[in-house]
Amino acid sequence: MNILQALFFPPEQPGGVSSMIPYIQERFLKLGWQMELFSLPKRVRNKGHEEVIFQTFDHTEFRGNPLVDKYIQTYKDYIWWTKLRIQKSYDIIHAHHPIAALAMKRVFPNTPLVMTIHSSYARELILNGKIEEGGPEHRFLNLLYRELEVTTDKLMTVSESFRSYIAPYVETPERIKVIPNGFDEKRFKPIAHENEVTQLITVCRLVPAKGIDVLLYACAELKRRGSPFVLHIIGDGPIREELELLAQELGLYDDIIFYGYMLHPEEFMPFFDVFVLPSRAEAFGSVFAEAALCWLALVGTNVGGIAEQIEDGVNGLLVPTEDPLALADALEKVVGDPSYRYNLARTAWDTAKKTYSLQRVISQLKKAYVAVKSEPRPTPEIE
Repeated sequence: MNILQALFFPPEQPGGVSSMIPYIQERFLKLGWQMELFSLPKRVRNKGHEEVIFQTFDHTEFRGNPLVDKYIQTYKDYIWWTKLRIQKSYDIIHAHHPIAALAMKRVFPNTPLVMTIHSSYARELILNGKIEEGGPEHRFLNLLYRELEVTTDKLMTVSESFRSYIAPYVETPERIKVIPNGFDEKRFKPIAHENEVTQLITVCRLVPAKGIDVLLYACAELKRRGSPFVLHIIGDGPIREELELLAQELGLYDDIIFYGYMLHPEEFMPFFDVFVLPSRAEAFGSVFAEAALCWLALVGTNVGGIAEQIEDGVNGLLVPTEDPLALADALEKVVGDPSYRYNLARTAWDTAKKTYSLQRVISQLKKAYVAVKSEPRPTPEIE
């Protein structure tokens, strides 16, 4: 079977789905399946001019909104790039972004289309203060879920919690298949080590949605209690300078290291002790599974896919969002008790190996592809 994986970001983009798909491709190629990757280069802007029409709503009511206009133009650009670059057919197209899915169906209407929804762009924009909840941008982006439902042959997502999030915007949420992300175990190599001072690490894009401000306030409280630590922050983003200033104001200058962007943080993580990320929302939270495979103790917020990965007190600790004191309490437990920390990390590693293996994803995807391919296709109407 010949499959096209249609991404939005290029495969070399760090983190999340874009970095996972090449490993899926490698496994399928070893099985004798043909698989190619496709994405929209950043240099392609304002090239597409075809009229866009949605089946389930009239997008022209949002015309003039800068975010919606940019989204529609990117959709047109994706269509233009697809027609320019792809001159062959595929048995199945698997899209990983709404724009990729809609554009592929536009160009290849008779090819079975599978779509995985990995996160909510609207929720991310709201948490990052870019749009207002219930505003026109939010309404437009939520309408796309129903459009994807009628456009695709199979809709999938990465967690039960995110399927529940999507449910109000589609007609048959029970038909959405959940396939959690999987990770190539060969990428993760736990290393036996003993740090004199507990080393905390977080890896994320530095945006409000990730809650790093909450983490800094928690660390200030941890320091006030006399618990020694060093926090390593890997990642970059628009609020980095703001976070660095906050760290100085909280008296954490000597306790925190900002590294900026790093291409392969999983090569760095095994040397630390605790992974912590107090996200305000996560559809899945791939970095928690990655940290678990590096044998780190996990501390996260009780939201979305994080709560599906962590059983509080068993393979990690869960705290409420927006609660620096609760986060400080959790960090104090793992900082002050190395044996407890080790047991959490060991259980997290065992759980991640069993639940988030790439082989499990390959098996589930194979079944989904075969099922979609074997479904009878509607006969095109002849005018």
